[in-house]
Amino acid sequence: MTIQNKRIIASILFVLISVVCIAQTGPTPPPPGPPPPKGFPIDGGLLYGMAFALFYGVKKLLVKRNN
Repeated sequence: MTIQNKRIIASILFVLISVVCIAQTGPTPPPPGPPPPKGFPIDGGLLYGMAFALFYGVKKLLVKRNN
């Protein structure tokens, strides 16, 4: 096999591989969804937690003060 034949075969293979790679593209992906809402609402769980922490802290201070 001469160098000329090797170049022709390499060129043909390169073109065929390129065509196959182009054929592999699928459908375009869907657009991204809307952005998430800003901020985080303060609901009852956080308020109950703060009230419990305040109650627990006052209780600890009173117990410590009585000893």
